Amino acid sequence: MAEIYIPERAGLTKYIFFTGKGGVGKTSTACATAVSLADSGKRVLLISTDPASNLQDVFGIALDNKGTAIPEVPDLTVINLDPVEAAREYKEAMIAPYQGLLPPAVLANMEEQLSGSCTVEIAAFNEFSHFLTDETLKDRYDFIIFDTAPTGHTLRMLQLPSAWSTFINENTHGASCLGQLSGLEKNKQMYKNAVATLVDKSMTIMILVARPEKTPLLEAERAFRELLDIGVGNQMLIINGRLILDAPEDEVARNLYEKQEQALDAMPEQLKTLTTYFIPLRAYNIYGIDSIRKLLNDDSFGGKSAKSTIAAVHGLSDLIEDVYTSHKKVIFTMGKGGVGKSTVAAAIALGLVDKGARVHLTTTDPAHHLKFMLNGSESLTVSHIDEKLELEKYKTEVLAKARESVGDADLAYIEEDLRSPCTQEIAVFRAFAELVDQADEDQVVVVDTAPTGHTLLLLDATQSYHKEIQKSQGDIPASVQALLPRLRNADETQVVIITLPEATPVYEAMRLAEDLRRAGIHSKWWVVNSSLYLTNTHSPLLISKAQSEVEWINKVTEVSQKNTVLIKWYNNEVQGQELFKLI
Repeated sequence: MAEIYIPERAGLTKYIFFTGKGGVGKTSTACATAVSLADSGKRVLLISTDPASNLQDVFGIALDNKGTAIPEVPDLTVINLDPVEAAREYKEAMIAPYQGLLPPAVLANMEEQLSGSCTVEIAAFNEFSHFLTDETLKDRYDFIIFDTAPTGHTLRMLQLPSAWSTFINENTHGASCLGQLSGLEKNKQMYKNAVATLVDKSMTIMILVARPEKTPLLEAERAFRELLDIGVGNQMLIINGRLILDAPEDEVARNLYEKQEQALDAMPEQLKTLTTYFIPLRAYNIYGIDSIRKLLNDDSFGGKSAKSTIAAVHGLSDLIEDVYTSHKKVIFTMGKGGVGKSTVAAAIALGLVDKGARVHLTTTDPAHHLKFMLNGSESLTVSHIDEKLELEKYKTEVLAKARESVGDADLAYIEEDLRSPCTQEIAVFRAFAELVDQADEDQVVVVDTAPTGHTLLLLDATQSYHKEIQKSQGDIPASVQALLPRLRNADETQVVIITLPEATPVYEAMRLAEDLRRAGIHSKWWVVNSSLYLTNTHSPLLISKAQSEVEWINKVTEVSQKNTVLIKWYNNEVQGQELFKLI
């Protein structure tokens, strides 16, 4: 069994990066590490580059991008960078020289190209490169800690020669997040120095943070491989939220414990080679210095919280009744990985069939457990989209066209750009578009795993761009062109946003909703999945944990204008006939 994480004993280097899937506890772990090291007499600088940073709430003090001393922790200074604002400024700087020179449609395309996650990553890297290369800061602090690390994709792009060429300004060959590196030549040497520091094992350690669950562990393994690819080999794994069983007789606690242990036993083999620590599951939210200190030093593992209640919520049957009676023909479930999109999509499809609708359910889930629906029901068909296969098909198509007009160096840039998250969204979306064409008066199409608002705007902008500049070689299928207006038709399409009753997943879902609004797509229903609040647990720890969910359930109820469905936590993946339990 791995040891409990104690920063002073973990062999940390001067530069410490925390990375991991949203909602795994990166910020809490980074804050607790910073406070623990500062309490031991070390001079510590903590920097957040997380777009959804809640450092101000965690420390209970106003923060800025210059540095704020924390009164209760004399040797700790905290900086809260806003990469979204930095990305906005960067985007404006990139577009300004072309104002009045290019047609409005082209400028709109450029703006959307620079609105995605890749640009935010580059803007963040632009910000923290300064802190990695500033010798004055290096001498002033014993430890410099970053909440949120750059992805391997970002770092590889910075190492490609073509990333610094005018090719970036001119390329229209179908790569997914074009132009995010253009105009950075003036910082080239600083970036090179920053990357050199990142790969120096004596100076930098990457701490992968995960929860004892399948999806976060797979995400940690992906980050591990990507970072290893570009030479960042000094890595460590922290499992956050591991249950210390306080009530073995409680069925919910026992089931959660067994589920976590099974996920840890089955975690990717490469992760098992890393030095690993764990942080016990805490019942309380990490706000204020006292709770930050307790995170790594609380022997009780539990917490106390006043009894509070949730606002009125709905069951999934209410959502199904609404989309059925309003005659929706296309239903998307959207949300970050691991929130239960596939399960909710399957339950919605099953509920609609039960009401007499003909339904086609399409999913990126392997769909083995969905095949039962085909037995004895002519009203439901199921298809599976292989994300890897669709991605390879799309990449092959784009590269084949690019080879007709670019050299090997520029081709290497396109190949790397095609590894961005946007590429997979576009590739899978093209496959979904063909299936959504099947939606008509007699059939509803339920789609699990949908593109973000940014991807939709990107495709839309590319259409406009294609009309203006014929040299664009990226083909947009007719099915995709027809689908965008259809998705914007609220009478026909319903987007269901799936989240979890925790801070980060809720904030991420809110950003997704804003992206959809930007793309002109209507979203009415939200589903808060895996709620302990609805279980009958008797574990003191889990009762307190359930109480901590109330704030976020009520937040979603407010944001969704009371159109919130709450689904309780189940110890196993709900499948087969068990899906009726959700309805």
